[in-house]
Amino acid sequence: MVDHHFSATDHSEPDFAEPNSGFALTPASLISIDYIAPPSAISDYVTTLYHFRCEEAEIRDIQPASIGHLSLFPYGKGEMLFASGRRDPNPEIAMLTPLSTATPIVVEGPFHVIGAALTPQGWGALTGLHAGEHRDRMIEARTVLGSEVVALGERLNAGYRAGKFSGRECALELGAFIEGRARPLNARHNELIRTVNQWLGASLNPDLTDLMAAASYSERQVQRLVERYFGLPPQALARKYRALRAAAWLSFPQLTPEYEAQLADAFFDQSHMIREIQRFAGRTPARLSDDESPFLNEMIDLKNFRELG
Repeated sequence: MVDHHFSATDHSEPDFAEPNSGFALTPASLISIDYIAPPSAISDYVTTLYHFRCEEAEIRDIQPASIGHLSLFPYGKGEMLFASGRRDPNPEIAMLTPLSTATPIVVEGPFHVIGAALTPQGWGALTGLHAGEHRDRMIEARTVLGSEVVALGERLNAGYRAGKFSGRECALELGAFIEGRARPLNARHNELIRTVNQWLGASLNPDLTDLMAAASYSERQVQRLVERYFGLPPQALARKYRALRAAAWLSFPQLTPEYEAQLADAFFDQSHMIREIQRFAGRTPARLSDDESPFLNEMIDLKNFRELG
């Protein structure tokens, strides 16, 4: 392939109409986010707990492609704008199902969110749902988790609004709910998830034959189980993680020659890289380091890819 220098400040634009072009994001200076490390008991299930606040009359941001979230919305009414054209409102006690692409959000503020970002194990253990069959939705958490989550969510939202509970306290109670509700996965399924994580972390362009050789299942079973827990089949999943990790690297102030070489090898050319990052992270490389999308920047932080090693 042609050797390119990949830079976070490159202002090249994709050669197709961006789904989020013209989507003006709420400035970072108007948003506060606290990230709370999950207790060790749920570290296999939860990437991070968080508390998001913005007091603006309208908030616009982009949620990168992800596994899933359990979230409380004590303040703010809005919608997720899916690529299919569907617009899902945000319930006060919500389950965001796995996202196959980056998805814009528009909310009438003030907007406060308390939530837990799930891992593939967390999605399976908490919901028991097939991630691929239920992806790209914002739904009432009660439809998945029943009346118990409604009672918890209503209590936490009311207490938060009254000033009785802090965002951190609510987030940790969500974590405790996940710990109590999660059901251990099949041991072989857990092993496959670990194998997939190792495969994804080995390279920006992992070879599918390496996954099949490492997995203790047939190729058809691997395809089915990966989509069940990750929301996408293996090749599409590798494409998503390649883009998200590239976005994380390009958000650095400077790239090392080693990272530049890996990016150059991972994409056909620079326009291809930009299109992929736009699809899965919701921003072009020129906009990844502009500090105007704090939620996106935190979600693509490399610490959130710890399962990939």
